[in-house]
Amino acid sequence: MSRPPLPPFDEAGAVLKVRSAEDGWNTRDPERIALAYSEDSRWRNRSVFLTGRPAIVDFLTGKWERELEYRLIKELWAYTGDVIAVRFAYEYHDAAGQWFRAYGNENWKFDDDGLMTHRHASINDVAIDESERLFFWDHSGPRPSDHPGLTELGL
Repeated sequence: MSRPPLPPFDEAGAVLKVRSAEDGWNTRDPERIALAYSEDSRWRNRSVFLTGRPAIVDFLTGKWERELEYRLIKELWAYTGDVIAVRFAYEYHDAAGQWFRAYGNENWKFDDDGLMTHRHASINDVAIDESERLFFWDHSGPRPSDHPGLTELGL
């Protein structure tokens, strides 16, 4: 299975890979999202370490049971060869209705087929008032092309 764009990345390919990842995560479909990762992909997500697609599916399923109305924006930070670094922010609320904005950075490594073999994510959550939200689109799909990105939002 191949997931273009493939390494080695140029700027256009890296930007496309980042937007494809953002669009995938905004579906909140763990089975679909897991297909972007190698079968033995290794993750560090905050303090959680996991390996393999089944573990990714389980992790994401639990994530979106807790993080409601999740909306994510990713932005390319740097790239070279088979590695991409991104910064991101996402908004969600918990079951009690408290809104959060999570800020983070990810480092990604890809195999020759464009599947992510490593994902290292550092993330911080900040409680926000609902009036402070910045991400507004139908939470069942990708960010519209006319919705501002992180830089345009001052994040």
